[in-house]
Amino acid sequence: MAKQTVAVDALTPLEAIAELERLAAEIAEHDRAYHEQDAPTISDAEYDALRLRNEAIEARFPDLVRSDSPSRRVGSGPSEKFGKVRHAVPMLSLSNGFSDEDAADFVGRVRRFLNLGEDEPVEVTAEPKIDGLSISLRYENRRLVQAATRGDGFEGENVTANVMVLRGVPKSLAADAPDLIEVRGEIYMSHKDFASLNEKQNQTGEKVFANPRNAAAGSLRQLDPSITAARPLKFFAYAWGEEHGLPADTQMGIIAAFAAWGLPTNPLMKLCRSVEELLAHYRLIESQRAELGYDIDGVVYKVNRLDWQQRLGFVSRSPRWGLAHKFSAEKATTVLEGIDIQVGRTGALTPVARLKPVTVGGVVVSNATLHNEDEIARKDIRIGDTVIVQRAGDVIPQVLGHVPEKRDPASVPYTFPTECPVCKSHAVREQRESGKLDVVRRCTGGLICSAQRVERLKHFASRNAFDIEGLGDKIIAEFYADELIQWPHDIFTLEARDKTSLKRLKNREGWGEASVAKLFDAIDQRRTIALDRFIFALGIRHVGETTARALARAYGSANTFREQMIAAADEQGDAWRELNAIDGIGEIVAEAVVQFFAEPHNRDAVDELLKHVTVTALEARSTTSPVAGKTVVFTGALERMTREEAKAMAERLGAKVSGSVSKKTDLLVAGPGAGSKLKDAEKYGVEVIDENAWFERVGAS
Repeated sequence: MAKQTVAVDALTPLEAIAELERLAAEIAEHDRAYHEQDAPTISDAEYDALRLRNEAIEARFPDLVRSDSPSRRVGSGPSEKFGKVRHAVPMLSLSNGFSDEDAADFVGRVRRFLNLGEDEPVEVTAEPKIDGLSISLRYENRRLVQAATRGDGFEGENVTANVMVLRGVPKSLAADAPDLIEVRGEIYMSHKDFASLNEKQNQTGEKVFANPRNAAAGSLRQLDPSITAARPLKFFAYAWGEEHGLPADTQMGIIAAFAAWGLPTNPLMKLCRSVEELLAHYRLIESQRAELGYDIDGVVYKVNRLDWQQRLGFVSRSPRWGLAHKFSAEKATTVLEGIDIQVGRTGALTPVARLKPVTVGGVVVSNATLHNEDEIARKDIRIGDTVIVQRAGDVIPQVLGHVPEKRDPASVPYTFPTECPVCKSHAVREQRESGKLDVVRRCTGGLICSAQRVERLKHFASRNAFDIEGLGDKIIAEFYADELIQWPHDIFTLEARDKTSLKRLKNREGWGEASVAKLFDAIDQRRTIALDRFIFALGIRHVGETTARALARAYGSANTFREQMIAAADEQGDAWRELNAIDGIGEIVAEAVVQFFAEPHNRDAVDELLKHVTVTALEARSTTSPVAGKTVVFTGALERMTREEAKAMAERLGAKVSGSVSKKTDLLVAGPGAGSKLKDAEKYGVEVIDENAWFERVGAS
């Protein structure tokens, strides 16, 4: 946010004109980042401060209000990626309040506008303000027919196909619902689901979301509905647009009807009859904020009587009958007693501040995020410092900085560890393609690191690795906890060890002779495996299926691959140059593979595994097929083969399989439901054929 050097009261008219122009441009840019890109660049508190300054200047200079003023605009325009939906009833936003006085003023303004006596009660509903993505659901004859985002308040994005696959949104309403009603509410993601999603995104090398709101918005605004379907999105209903007959004459009554129709509503909504009740419920919700399991950034007040709402009407972009009482980004000071390093599933070392417990926003905080080692250095945070802690809209506490005047002169800068605190392996910062170092330092221990080992074992047994049926994530976790499986090779000695064990597998809860025999048979079937699957199963960072296949083709056998990776450790000899010369292998991947084999315990784990499994070479690539040397992309629903079969077939025929369409793509094989890749193919002039045409081209029946 730009530095504000002149107070609003001190602005001259010329300065006000310039400041309003600056604010209009800056707020518009932040609106685009938030609403269109799902990637805000400033905090909610900073954004609100910009809007408040703009409104204050406009209040002092009403003649200077711009036509593009943020006060006349809601959100941002709909993305070009989706079709547009014109809202029959605009989806406007609420005015914000930030203090108890703002809440009291709101009720006072309602009284004055309606000319109510002091003794006449003003009933107002209060409910949590969900920090998600606003959505409008159109039901015709009680069936969901259309879903649209807020957009600019007048025109939103058509996300019907995506909403149709969400389990949390009812596709039909109860029989007593009207023939037409637009139900409005919020799509959101819980904290638990958000953490799980980011973990999966991190494991697959995909985009990690900044917060649950971004995750919800990014998940809903996918061109491929199957991606949305896989995301754990939820929904709360709290308002309506176009309708053919409302079931009640109060806000509270309609929300009760929503619940009766099968729509999810927030249980914390309450009817209040005084300012004191409003504020008491505000504080109750605030105190429960950390335990709710989803993000909220305030409490919404609405006049309960609908006839009063109609009389009150709207002003500019907001209704007079509603107010969003925002939570402040609350701060407190406490002592940093230590810095703990947590090791994540992918080996990431994350610093966590261990604090002298302090209450922030009604919640006792004893730990807070320090993000990464660069942030610690930038803020010069040291153990023993008195630090400023903030609990903002995302609920997760963070350390903003230290209080210089309270620092012990004898304190020393914090040194971030260069080895894993769990397994003592090297912890390194990888170099990005841009040349900059990754902000995250990672443990290179891999299979030896117990913090990572369970997840590594899950990956090892997963579908595209060893693909051991019956050895799913839950069983892996149970067997690891009971020390039945600690290393990959333990999987292949499990049957022999079970025969001499005092506690047989068949006697475990949920198991029997048949299920144990089935598991051992599934393991035996995987004692022979192709080299590419073997390499992929090792779980080396940056080595996905395609990269593993490239390495397998280059080295031919597991022993050769192992020996050459060890030989490449100097990162300058022939072995290093040959590794980097492999098509599809860049320096980042090369470093990751070499670092994996540089650890003696990883080499030992691989050697032990090779005692129990046979690794076979890949089938030789065809050099005479019609698709040899071509880059092929598969998309949509394939009916005659799985996606994995399609990839394997294409590579066997000498083609290179890519996951995305570019100018270098030669052929797109598109099944039903093909989406953005088909559009990209049209843009780049790529040949498009269906599955049957593919089989004809390659001469397969």
